Order: sequence, then C-alpha cells, then structure tokens
Amino acid sequence: MSDSEVPTGVVEQIWLKRAKRGPMDAVGTVHARANRGLVGNANQRGRRQITLLEAERWDEHLAALGHEHDASLGPIRRRANVLVRGIPLVDSRGRVLRLGNVRVQIAGETKPCHQMDEVFPGLQAIMRPAWGGGAFAMILDDGDIAVGDAIRWDDSSEPPSLFDRVPA
Repeated sequence: MSDSEVPTGVVEQIWLKRAKRGPMDAVGTVHARANRGLVGNANQRGRRQITLLEAERWDEHLAALGHEHDASLGPIRRRANVLVRGIPLVDSRGRVLRLGNVRVQIAGETKPCHQMDEVFPGLQAIMRPAWGGGAFAMILDDGDIAVGDAIRWDDSSEPPSLFDRVPA
C-alpha cells in the first residue's frame, strides 16, 4: 500500500491534565517528549505517556445512553489527551501511530474507571467492550502535536520497542 493509500485521520482536540484528577485544559498544540510524555501533563514516563480516544466511539457511547446531543457530556469528560477521528484504535497494541510528525507506540487499552460513572451513570459499562475507553501510548519522537494534524498508522517503521525498557 502506498503512502497515498494509507488510511488517515485527524487530531480533533487536545487536552492536558495539570494534576491527577485535576481539570483538563484544552490546548491547540502540545509538545511531546520522547519516552517522557506531554509537556505540562501530569502523567510523565511509564507506559501511559499519552492517551487517545476515538471520536466515533465517544459518539457511539453517548448515543447508547440516549445523550448524543448533550453538550455537557463532551469528550473532555473522558479525560484523554488526544481525540482522534478516522483511525480505529481497537486491538492496536504494539502498533505505531503518527500524529503529525510525532510517532507513538500503542502500549495498551485504556480501561474505563469508576470516574466514568461519575460523568454519567452506566458510561463505564458501555465503554468496556472493544477498546471503548481508547488507548495509551509511549512517545517515540520529540515534536509538536496540533489540532488538525493528520494521523496514520506507521507500521512500516521499525522503532525499538519501548515495552522492555519502560516500567509500567
């Protein structure tokens, strides 16, 4: 498959979390640091350096709850760093995703926690199947990620796996 045939998506929104359980701040651009995390975000190092959520899945969750038009239940409530559209994350562990010029390696599925039921009762259960809570990843490259950046799978590159070098 040529580069022009590789499915692409887009970065729709970006949020940073100043502290654990703290508020999420919307930003237009964020600087990613390889094997560290997003500058200004509470989560640094480890395998959860950046979290991703599919916009399409969030829309499905709200529709299942009968709240697809409820602006108070926007995807910021999921507490992920990056909202993506057009790229499915299900079963993507180990794959490399390019967000603009920054590559990230998917480390696993983000399991929805009890905080989702604080957002809306029943949301946690609806998010459980098939990576409905999104994915977490390790950052492979320094660089900026911006709202509007194209995203695509970059499985042709062979980055050194960070799974063996980074503690959970």
